[in-house]
Amino acid sequence: MSRDLFLRIMHAVEAHDEYFVRKRNAANTAGLSCFQKVTASFRMLTYGVPADATDEYVRIAESTTIESLRRFVNAIIEIFEDEYLRSPNENDTARLLAVGEKRGFPGMLGSIDCMHWKWKNCPSAWQGMYSGHVHEPTIILEAVASKDLWIWHAFFGLPGSHNDINVLHRSPLFAKLAEAVAPQVNYSINGHDYTMGYYLADGIYPSWATFVKTIQQPQGNKRKYFAKAQEAIRKDVERAFGVLQSRFAIVRGPARFWDEETLGDIMKACVIMHNMIIEDEGEVDPEERFDYGGENVTPSHEHTTDLEEFIQMHKNIRDNKTHHQLQEDLVEHLWQHHPDEY
Repeated sequence: MSRDLFLRIMHAVEAHDEYFVRKRNAANTAGLSCFQKVTASFRMLTYGVPADATDEYVRIAESTTIESLRRFVNAIIEIFEDEYLRSPNENDTARLLAVGEKRGFPGMLGSIDCMHWKWKNCPSAWQGMYSGHVHEPTIILEAVASKDLWIWHAFFGLPGSHNDINVLHRSPLFAKLAEAVAPQVNYSINGHDYTMGYYLADGIYPSWATFVKTIQQPQGNKRKYFAKAQEAIRKDVERAFGVLQSRFAIVRGPARFWDEETLGDIMKACVIMHNMIIEDEGEVDPEERFDYGGENVTPSHEHTTDLEEFIQMHKNIRDNKTHHQLQEDLVEHLWQHHPDEY
């Protein structure tokens, strides 16, 4: 991250939490500065070093480093979550749809997948529940990422024994859509009209109207071309995971904390700062940024969906017929309008 962004974060944290303000004790001796506490926190996040290893560099004790890290990630979440981990609002949705249209997938809102974070200090009583296909305790992060690697959705905390489908059923990803308060999405492909955006997903995800998966063992040039294009663009979320882990080594290596709450705050703070770095590096066009994160989509107080509407919306999301129709339309659309891009 750039020096300017580091200083911006440090000053915001110092103004938000008086713990980071330098104080003097009863002997009039100056305590640790905000720069020392924030630097120690960043060294743990970015290099993945244990807390006692920061003493050699910033002269700070292990217990103080741990306390600084916990307060730092809490401050990051409280200050920046509304801006840098917001759900797509109307302007965001319009921009994502325009990017998807340009890449040959009208109606696409991003790519979805899950990542496992190894939990080294998982309590022995919980290790069976948190151990999955990797045969060691892990915690799962479900994320949605766009082409610029901005992470629009991050759902973290389920045990590693779950798979992507189990995580999806507990995820709040489609909560606003089911409650009819999400931004409107309208597009047409191959003569068919659609009213819900979709995410590119791998083969384990269910055949819902809000997912577009690749075609297993495609037959014919059109289907082979579609499978190649879908698999190429779906890698956006894989790239986002790789960049997140390279920037914050703490989520690449084994987690050393004992409680789930701290691990959840660390992961969320890393995702928020990942998005801040993307904006700072210019991956997001300047005219597409928001001075204050934009207006988040809020539920309307004029109309509340009743139970029947809520159930019907859930049925629409999980409609298998719409999923296959959308897939067939995209096969034709890519073949006719984007024949030489993949």
